[in-house]
Amino acid sequence: MNDGPNAQLVPRIGSVLRALSATNEAGAATSELARATELPRPTVHRLLSSLAEEGFVDRDRRTGRWFLGPELYLLGQTSGTRYDVTHHARAHVHRLAARTGESAFFSAFRGEETVCLVRENGDFPIRSFVLHEGARFPLGVVSAGLALLAFLDDAEIDAYLGRTDLTERWGPSHSAEAIRERIARTRRDGYAVNPGLVVEGSWGMASAVFDRSGRPAWALTLTGVETRFRPERRPELGALLLHEAHNLGRTLDVPEHRTAH
Repeated sequence: MNDGPNAQLVPRIGSVLRALSATNEAGAATSELARATELPRPTVHRLLSSLAEEGFVDRDRRTGRWFLGPELYLLGQTSGTRYDVTHHARAHVHRLAARTGESAFFSAFRGEETVCLVRENGDFPIRSFVLHEGARFPLGVVSAGLALLAFLDDAEIDAYLGRTDLTERWGPSHSAEAIRERIARTRRDGYAVNPGLVVEGSWGMASAVFDRSGRPAWALTLTGVETRFRPERRPELGALLLHEAHNLGRTLDVPEHRTAH
């Protein structure tokens, strides 16, 4: 039943919408979405045109860039009562930003990625812009993805690293061996550290938030410039992350089938 010409239609639509959601408020050109999804440009254009007819995407007539459409907003509002946990997380993100001066984030574990859902900037004037609402990264990339990966079962980690090559896009610092070393440090400390591996000079730290089954499902993150994450300050930031993550996990009484993973 899955061998027909339309068998890949839904996965392709999903990949286009996910890629578009990661462009934040800037929107994306058809060619950019084609590169992000590794689909032919004519295919992406046909999908976008069909989605636009239903209101799922919208196109700026002046620039030609695509954006998520109003129908997705309405559907999201409807599903929010069942799946939204961001209203619980905002207070914890706010406290982290206020107490540290750094940018603070809340991300969800989705598939084999982290998806940033909430951002709040602290009062320190120099910021990192690697993360933004809607940004997606594979597990093991950015501190949130490392924090979540580190607290999966060993068998799951082995399977993921066995089938995933992160070095092609993210460089040799994301080899399986290097990630395993960072996993060991994360398990030892309780929080993950990304020492400028995605963008030079832009550091991040994160702590996993566990669902009621004890599985890592979300993450809290702090990001900033390297000078704000000196060795003597990291234990303080880590303790704050662990404190807020623990308290947030206690408030998220979400049934297992409703978690982000």
